[in-house]
Amino acid sequence: MNAIQTLAISALPVIFAITLHEAAHGYVARHFGDPTAWQLGRISLNPLRHIDPIGTVLVPAMILLVSSGALLFGWAKPVPVNFGRLRRPKQDMLWVAAAGPGANLLMALAWGLVLKFVVVSPEFAYGAALAEMAKVGIQINGVLMLLNLLPLPPLDGGRIAVSLLPSNLAWKFAQIERFGLPIMLLLLFTHVLDDILRPLLQLFYSLISAIFGF
Repeated sequence: MNAIQTLAISALPVIFAITLHEAAHGYVARHFGDPTAWQLGRISLNPLRHIDPIGTVLVPAMILLVSSGALLFGWAKPVPVNFGRLRRPKQDMLWVAAAGPGANLLMALAWGLVLKFVVVSPEFAYGAALAEMAKVGIQINGVLMLLNLLPLPPLDGGRIAVSLLPSNLAWKFAQIERFGLPIMLLLLFTHVLDDILRPLLQLFYSLISAIFGF
């Protein structure tokens, strides 16, 4: 496939992987007592409500084009969560944070079903394109799930760690958040992030293959 075809096939799974991840945070936050995202209209399956022009469109498109489809990365407008409005802020933070990666896991499984459907069905028009789209869906959701589960604030895994740690350690660990983005960029450009994620992704893809019999 050329770069334009890759971009066209990847657009739908990438946008939904990023935006529904954010919507899940808002939905679970409302469930546990914080209606902030709901009041701002951010609990929605409409991707347009979550798209960040740079993080959801420009950056993923550029990375896809430059890497010829080998890399996928992006972000959406963060859903506002006021942890102080949760009924049990420290405990409920875990579920709010885990909702995003959980949504990515469900979407990866859904794309796995789509790929399985294509594999077992007789050949049909656009079957090959749908299969490629499903593969991208599994890939991008796997990457977003595992990346966000890394125990580094402000990633979801960092917030989960804050929720689980004793209060005195949780407060100290949460202070890392101000350095979170520089640390992530350092890990990215030194390829340490790739070394961390690669074996986890291989395990994830193996599990998906085992579940659906690919």
